[in-house]
Amino acid sequence: MAAKLIDGKAFAASVRERVGEHVSRLVKDHGIQPGLAVVLVGENPASEVYVRSKGKATKEAGMKSVEHKLDEKTSEADLLSLIDDLNRDETIHGILVQLPVPDHIDAEKVLAAIDPAKDVDGFHISNVGLLGTGQKSMVPCTPLGCLMMLRDHHGSLSGMEAVVIGRSNIVGKPMAQLLLKDSCTVTIAHSRTKDLPGVVRRADIVVAAVGRPNMVTADWIKPGATVIDVGINRIEKEGGGTRLVGDVDFDDVSKVAGAITPVPGGVGPMTIACLLANTVTACCRANGLAEPEGLTA
Repeated sequence: MAAKLIDGKAFAASVRERVGEHVSRLVKDHGIQPGLAVVLVGENPASEVYVRSKGKATKEAGMKSVEHKLDEKTSEADLLSLIDDLNRDETIHGILVQLPVPDHIDAEKVLAAIDPAKDVDGFHISNVGLLGTGQKSMVPCTPLGCLMMLRDHHGSLSGMEAVVIGRSNIVGKPMAQLLLKDSCTVTIAHSRTKDLPGVVRRADIVVAAVGRPNMVTADWIKPGATVIDVGINRIEKEGGGTRLVGDVDFDDVSKVAGAITPVPGGVGPMTIACLLANTVTACCRANGLAEPEGLTA
């Protein structure tokens, strides 16, 4: 029997709708409009597309959207000064610096300069530490989106065995922490893992985030397992052109898995939806208000 498709595009639309409803209540009941500032340094075409889509989604949700597009030659000092201004701006509740930044700017120093309470990417070391110790934090958007989809599909994740393939700071490690927090038994697997297929085959939940196209095949998957594919890889098509595929061989794994996310249309749309959710969460925390139900970890 074919796996159930977990439609990330549809689920992201529902999350964005819930975000919009909460924003409306904040404006109506408290006179507060959540604000997101996005900073882009240079003219990276892919980054420009991301920034435009984030700005559009922010406005559609009824939030304040601020974009700072800086010249490629902007100094590190000037960028840090802008971040300091945004940290002190009470109308801005979320700050996102689009990566990568030019080589003359230290990305780690930039991320560390963002107020952790406004760090809607969840990359600040303070938020990493809070998440790792099970405390309230800002959570990276992609893992948060994966968690939301898993909760929606399964309800409780308690007692389930999960394998996260990939150990990046952006997805793999925070994903593992979120699954632990929901009482899963978690293994982080990677390129050095002995008998990687055998390790993955134990899992009720598989999250693939390694950046290797079609790496995970059906013989890696326990029958009925839920597979979340975070990978976005561009490969050449027969006859020319390119197409997007995940880290999971979708056609093969769909024959064995109980549920699976597609690429595209799976995890990707959830990232921006969770950015909006994080901004609303940050706004509520800054003003001592109840956090939006179902939109946080």
